[in-house]
Amino acid sequence: MDAFSTLNGLVAPLDRSNVDTDAIIPKQFLKSIKRTGFGPNLFDEWRYLDYGEIGTDCSKRPLNPDFVLNQKRYQGAQILLARENFGCGSSREHAPWALLDYGFRAVIAPSYADIFANNCFKNGILPIVLSAEAVVTLFAEVATAPGYQLNIDLEKQQVTTPAGVVFDFAVDAFRKKCLLQGLDDISLTLAHVEEIKAFEVRRKIDEPWLFGP
Repeated sequence: MDAFSTLNGLVAPLDRSNVDTDAIIPKQFLKSIKRTGFGPNLFDEWRYLDYGEIGTDCSKRPLNPDFVLNQKRYQGAQILLARENFGCGSSREHAPWALLDYGFRAVIAPSYADIFANNCFKNGILPIVLSAEAVVTLFAEVATAPGYQLNIDLEKQQVTTPAGVVFDFAVDAFRKKCLLQGLDDISLTLAHVEEIKAFEVRRKIDEPWLFGP
């Protein structure tokens, strides 16, 4: 996965609490496990005025003009600002796949569902937890300032506003290291490839009956 160190990105505000993973990427799109191509169907039921199906050309579908991601001022956003308990519901990894494929590299919210947050880390998305008061402040600033951007520094664990206000955030040390180095579960395993090969050789010697004649 792509490493994450710093990000200066446009912010899109999703002013809803308890956004579940079925809202992030509806169930009919779970038939695919390609990990890519889900961006056009992110928040599908809110984003479009018709019912979406896998394989449908989204460029020809009617858009909901009131939905935040369809508004011109938020096109190209890389940071999603959300309310509490974001990513609740089922544990589908398709949710962070859709967010990443759309272009989001970070989410800011007061709280997340645990499995969703873990899936974000594993796919190169930084889920930042800020206090409810800080999130309220950011929503207000985004609403009054078109083109509003935030600077995120993972190494320093800080979010900085255009006015220079700094919000510190906590992050697990192991998850931080993985993001900074771009290490997903597969990369972490491959880092021990020589030890794995040595184990396989030893096991064939110690337990040859497991490997047939």
